[in-house]
Amino acid sequence: MDWRDTPEQAAFRSEVSNLIGRRLPQRYRDFAARGAMPERVWENDRKSDDPVALQAAVDWHSALADRHWVAPHWPAEYGGGGLSPMEQFIFNQEIAEAGAPAVGGSGVHMLGPTLIVHGSDEQKDKYLPPILDGEVTWAQGYSEPGSGSDLASLTTRAVRDGDDFIINGQKIWTSAAHTADAMFALVRTDPDAPKHRGISFVMIDDIKTPGITVRPLININGDHYFNEVFFEDVRIPANNLVGELNRGWYVGMTLLDFERSNIGGAVAARRQLRQLITHIQHNDQGARERVTPELRQEIVDRYVETETLYQFSFRIISMQSAGLVPNYEASTAKLFASELSQRLALTATKVFGLHAQTWSDAPPASTFTRNYVGMVPATIRGGTSEVQRNVIATRGLGLPRA
Repeated sequence: MDWRDTPEQAAFRSEVSNLIGRRLPQRYRDFAARGAMPERVWENDRKSDDPVALQAAVDWHSALADRHWVAPHWPAEYGGGGLSPMEQFIFNQEIAEAGAPAVGGSGVHMLGPTLIVHGSDEQKDKYLPPILDGEVTWAQGYSEPGSGSDLASLTTRAVRDGDDFIINGQKIWTSAAHTADAMFALVRTDPDAPKHRGISFVMIDDIKTPGITVRPLININGDHYFNEVFFEDVRIPANNLVGELNRGWYVGMTLLDFERSNIGGAVAARRQLRQLITHIQHNDQGARERVTPELRQEIVDRYVETETLYQFSFRIISMQSAGLVPNYEASTAKLFASELSQRLALTATKVFGLHAQTWSDAPPASTFTRNYVGMVPATIRGGTSEVQRNVIATRGLGLPRA
């Protein structure tokens, strides 16, 4: 298949590239050059006490907002870019190539598209503009200590009390809850119903609502973007329910279809491998000596795999261009991407030998080491590899459930 740009696509690619070239803050250029973009860097920067970081977040959001590209995948009628699927792909490709951060967090990428499909007119009017303006960021309250792979077994309860719901329970692995202003969550509203049918999707307007406690979970490499969140008699308005009562599972699954497309992941993997190869070729005589024939073949394998992942991304975009919603296809890409990220990081550490033990003083060796350690949760977050294989088996191959 011919994946070359049409003249119109080439013109749009140039428009995106020019914007990045002119307005991407130096802070993010420096991160990209080191190959070490922190997790959710824009969300952290917008709450930072460092004036340089804060200004970078403001400037980059403003640059994208000027073109309605904060949410390029939202329809124009809701303030988004109204881009076609292929334009979205080109946009994300250029963003990933530059190492530029996304803005808006889970509100833009997950909650917004879900509200557009399932929300009431009042909810859209109330919640979508602050997400686009960067005034409110959202955290996702899904996983629980006993409900990760089997998310439908969640036990956090929401009990109706007049015009409110009262929430009790716990969420875990809540990305960016410590920087978020609000949270959307799946909660159990009918404990007697079959587990998929007694769940509702609710929005909590203020993550500092009395009864909510956010505790940090520090990653193995020292990064903090995970948290656990506790709810103790947390009261929220009943009209914060999205969709039908006890039908939140289906609302949540719509959200996950948006979440798992990940068309920028393939470009990021390509970019990381290119940085490694460039370093071997031009910067490190010792690295060239450590690249044995076996390691050379391993690097070749990673190259083939990054190209394969790139084609998975094109397949998803092709489906979206045809008006289809990727399902098991998105699971295939997610599974392949997360496991490749671990293999790619491990291969990179082998190139640096004992230097790979450094953590902060000797980039790029330390960069790839931190990437390697940071990729430990890659096959767990966003749906474990085991869950993705089950989706592929049942929905893609038509195999019976075990």
